[in-house]
Amino acid sequence: MSFVDPLIWGKLAEIIALNIVLSGDNAVVIALACRALAPAQRAKGIALGAGVAVVLRVVFTVLIASLLNAPFLHIVGALLLVWIAVKLIIEDGESDEDSITASSKLWKAVQTVAIADIVMSLDNVLAIAAVAKDSIPLLIAGLVISIPLIVLGASLITSLLTRFPVLVWAGAALLGWVAGEMFDSDPWLITRFGADMLHRLEYPAAALGALLVLALGYWLKPRRPDPAL
Repeated sequence: MSFVDPLIWGKLAEIIALNIVLSGDNAVVIALACRALAPAQRAKGIALGAGVAVVLRVVFTVLIASLLNAPFLHIVGALLLVWIAVKLIIEDGESDEDSITASSKLWKAVQTVAIADIVMSLDNVLAIAAVAKDSIPLLIAGLVISIPLIVLGASLITSLLTRFPVLVWAGAALLGWVAGEMFDSDPWLITRFGADMLHRLEYPAAALGALLVLALGYWLKPRRPDPAL
């Protein structure tokens, strides 16, 4: 691979642009997971979360693209993503600084980002791999360059979540929407019901995923006792 070749630069720009588009949901997850961290830990958590997201994107694109056609993989991934979204709602507003150190909270946030990115990368890796073809250095270069852009997006979303807590629910609903789309695209379901039918159900499935997350989050979220009582 020669970086003098203008075609290489075109491919590199394409990978960067594609990763920015595909990482919008990653930025939401990073922001949701890091919003409760202390200000001193928040920037570190966002940077680590973005780094984990990009590294996992590389690993999945290079090694696991062949698994994307495995039956039930998208179904399992969708259920896991719903669980993550509901968990983020349940933990919103909880304060456990007395029982958890800042360091452990930081790594807990990064762990949440890692699990969510593994799930959400399932559909993204094919698009990026298709651009990079067999050029692993080109793939890695494009994704690494994207890290600051993901960090910027996550930082902006985190500041919005801090000012407007209701956006936590909106972010969780977005993850539910992605889960619904992922569930609807499972190869086993496509084989059983046909691609045309599942394509027509794509938006209803996504909407159902978002509603499921909101309903479970509302039902399972601990109620704060009324101080007047």
